[in-house]
Amino acid sequence: MAYVVKSAVRGLIKGMRASEDFFKELDTLIAKTCKRAMERAKGNGRKTLRGIDI
Repeated sequence: MAYVVKSAVRGLIKGMRASEDFFKELDTLIAKTCKRAMERAKGNGRKTLRGIDI
């Protein structure tokens, strides 16, 4: 499952190219970051993710 909008990322990295494996790794990084944030929030008794959880 893709978590990032490729066109938005391409707009951010203007002047550079991005390969498919870049987007795959970016999706993996986002998924891992969200899972860690969820674990931290749950550990603190919250159901709301906050910036500090990242």
